[in-house]
Amino acid sequence: MISAPHFYVSGYLEEEKDIYIDSMRNVSLNGDWTSWCIFFLEALTNQAIRNLEIAENINVLYEDMKHKFNSILSSKWGVDALDFMFANPYFRNNRFTGTSGIPPHTAARFTRKLVDEGVLVTLEEASGRKPAMFMFEPLIEIVRV
Repeated sequence: MISAPHFYVSGYLEEEKDIYIDSMRNVSLNGDWTSWCIFFLEALTNQAIRNLEIAENINVLYEDMKHKFNSILSSKWGVDALDFMFANPYFRNNRFTGTSGIPPHTAARFTRKLVDEGVLVTLEEASGRKPAMFMFEPLIEIVRV
C-alpha cells in the first residue's frame, strides 16, 4: 500500500545532469522555456514509465510471495504476514508480533522460518531488550533501482 503518491524525477535529473544544467542556463540566459519544458516533460515521461515498471514488478512479487509464504509458513496467517511485510519492509520483530494481528508466538516462528528460507534478512540480531531487525529483501531489491 502506498499511503501517499510518490513521484520523484530527481533520479532522471541526476542521470541527465549536464542537459538539466544546460537547459536551466538557457532559460536564464535566453529565456528558452520551450526547451526546458520539453526536457522536463521527457523527465516526467521517463520516470512515469519507471514507476509503472516498479509497480508491475511489485505486483508480480506479491503474487509470487503469496504462494511462497503459504508454502513456507503453512498457516492461515501467511497472507497477513505478507501484507505486513509489504507495508513494512524494514521492521523489528516486536512490531511484527505486536501489530500484525498474528499471535505473537506464531509471528516469531514466521520470522525464524522466513530468515531460514532467505526471504528475510536479519539486519540486527536481538540484543538484551532490543528486538531483532529484519528486511524483506525481495521488495527492497525492486524499489532500490
